[in-house]
Amino acid sequence: MAPGRVLEMLKQFVLAHRAEVVCACLLLLMAINLFAAISRKSITNDEIVHIPAGYYHLVAGDFHLNNEHPPLVKMWAVLPLLFIQPEEPSALDARHEGFMERTWGFHQRFWQANRARFGSITFWTRAMMVPLTLTLGALIFIYSRKLFGETAGLFAVALYVFEPTVLAHGRVVHTDVPAALAYLLFIFALHSYGNAPSVKRALLLGLACGIALVTKFSMIVIGPVLALAAVALFCVSQAPSSSPQRSCSPGDPGSLRSAGALHKWLGQGRKQLLLHAVLVVAVVLFLVNAVYDFQSPALEASDVRWVKMMSEPLFGSLMKGLAVVSKLVPTYFLFGLYNIVIHNQYGHSASLLGAHNDLGWWYYFPVAFALKTTIPFLLLSIAALVWSLYRLVMTRERVFAFVLVPFGIYLAISLTSHINIGIRHLLPAYPFLFIASGALLDRLLRVEHARRAVFLFLALILGWMAYEAVRSFPDYIPYTNQLAGRQPGWRNLSDSNVEWGDDMGELATYLKARGETRVTAVLSAGWSTLTQYDVEYVDLLSLPAGATPDTRYVAIGASFLNGSTVPGGVDGRETTEKRTNFFARYRDRQPEIVFGGSIYLYRIRE
Repeated sequence: MAPGRVLEMLKQFVLAHRAEVVCACLLLLMAINLFAAISRKSITNDEIVHIPAGYYHLVAGDFHLNNEHPPLVKMWAVLPLLFIQPEEPSALDARHEGFMERTWGFHQRFWQANRARFGSITFWTRAMMVPLTLTLGALIFIYSRKLFGETAGLFAVALYVFEPTVLAHGRVVHTDVPAALAYLLFIFALHSYGNAPSVKRALLLGLACGIALVTKFSMIVIGPVLALAAVALFCVSQAPSSSPQRSCSPGDPGSLRSAGALHKWLGQGRKQLLLHAVLVVAVVLFLVNAVYDFQSPALEASDVRWVKMMSEPLFGSLMKGLAVVSKLVPTYFLFGLYNIVIHNQYGHSASLLGAHNDLGWWYYFPVAFALKTTIPFLLLSIAALVWSLYRLVMTRERVFAFVLVPFGIYLAISLTSHINIGIRHLLPAYPFLFIASGALLDRLLRVEHARRAVFLFLALILGWMAYEAVRSFPDYIPYTNQLAGRQPGWRNLSDSNVEWGDDMGELATYLKARGETRVTAVLSAGWSTLTQYDVEYVDLLSLPAGATPDTRYVAIGASFLNGSTVPGGVDGRETTEKRTNFFARYRDRQPEIVFGGSIYLYRIRE
């Protein structure tokens, strides 16, 4: 075929698929950003556990390790290790060691045995997360286009591509971004099924549900949502209306056809609904069991002791319930879910605006969102939510319910959480903010009498977000916006909001360039990963309170400066006040250098 003909065909394709091409270009830009960050950042505190556990899940079919997170995402991330072939140390004896001891013991021996492969293992496992992040972006475009049209979809993707919180976690071997993908996929599948119920769409809905449940335990929220949707359809199917209702937006070209199909189906009664419900449940059970290798062993003795210790008044009932339910659902899926419930019950040490609390605050996520989201997207999100609610209530445009309801459900669940350690836990709600904001920008673009002002506004919004993404690259994890003022992020937030261990490589390079191979430190992940860069880690917490280290430098992580991640229970840290102020003497001291906004390096000796 002649080159001219090829170019003409390519031109015609681009013209016919302009929106898809623009979306692909935006996601390509995001991919370049994520891979560039991977090449410059080391692994985070949680990845040092997730990667070895995922490999053990995959090759040994053992799900005792790191069971507080479902295995699907971890196993996906470690697929390249089947080609790298790392050393495989055995796990500890499950009869005597609890799941936490087995998890941490295995990860230490895994990394020690694979020091020569550390770089390749950490690069390729994190690289596997990029396709999931890009898939989420593509689904945001597809669903937004379905609801509000192509232009709204492109705006939604543009906002997604430039948001620092997404960029921070889109490269991390963790469940947060995959959970956002799974939750949006579930809502998309539920919407599609509701528009035109069929066996095929019921099967796809079951697939989406199953994927969500083995992605992150917080996705258990889909159970009540699915049950309410089933009850609503069950009730409506008793008395179909005389004419189809158009519930989709004009942006969905199949809306009339879908409404007609739904009307026809409703007239067929409840038998089909029951059949579809059975199919959904069957697919979910099959998928969950398949991911756990169809294993449902009895709890190990050490895990039984753990349940008794944490829930002694309910121990008998819990064990009986486990024995019954585990005939259908894998034992260690249920045990992992139990551990998340217990974690939430007892809370997690956290900090917000200078206050410290183990049980968190109901307003934690709104405040964290306000501080860690770019100002333009923050204002746009608020405006989009208010506008969407107005359109839903006042003009009865039910299409907005598909944005507001799933967002509201996940936000409500988040407000009750006692695990306030990172804005990343709110990520499943983000796609609906991108979609609503994209719809609002599309609506503004349609304003005829102020087009110049609208174009300037759009340029300001997108330009500001792009500037923030460039300005903070690649230090997206500790990012805070201008509302935080000139204060470092750890003054207002803690844990994975400000430090997660991904600047260890840069710290090691700086020290070795100055002839230092030892550092006294207290760092998220540093106690495990710093030795991979040939720098000895001397634990600052092991020294008596006020003691002067014998190394030239002291490195302190931002979250430890905050105080929330400092462990207590020993002399000098026996009360909450003493624990959180253990490193207060360093807070106002000028560091020699700060790495990535998360590691503060102090020179102690000349």
